[in-house]
Amino acid sequence: MSAQGQQLDQELVEAAAHVARTRCRGDNHTIAAAARARDGRIVTGVNAYHFTGGPCAELVVIGAAAAQGAYELETMVAVGDRERGVVPPCGRCRQVMLDYFPGMRVIVGDGGTKGSERLRAVGIAELLPSTYVWADHQLSEE
Repeated sequence: MSAQGQQLDQELVEAAAHVARTRCRGDNHTIAAAARARDGRIVTGVNAYHFTGGPCAELVVIGAAAAQGAYELETMVAVGDRERGVVPPCGRCRQVMLDYFPGMRVIVGDGGTKGSERLRAVGIAELLPSTYVWADHQLSEE
């Protein structure tokens, strides 16, 4: 990754961390996410936890990006509130990201201890080995 790319990735992590610190309140909103669109815009969002289910922060960002006309997201990261650091996407979010943006990169940690964890950007397909691509399994209308 280029020095420019590393700088942009850090900017994305900082954007998500800022939202996690300033907008996550209580148990309803505990994760913030940020994504960079192809045009350079950064879109942020928070999860909406509810006992009946609710969207993860990554899914909120995808919807918010679409509402803002940013249809081509390139990189995404999620950060936990209360200084929990970068949080990898859940399985559902991984699948949605793959289906919507198969070339997307996701910033994840290496699993090290807090404060010493190294961040890296990986392709979404790397987070889903033996991927299921929904479009590949639809009946053709011949």
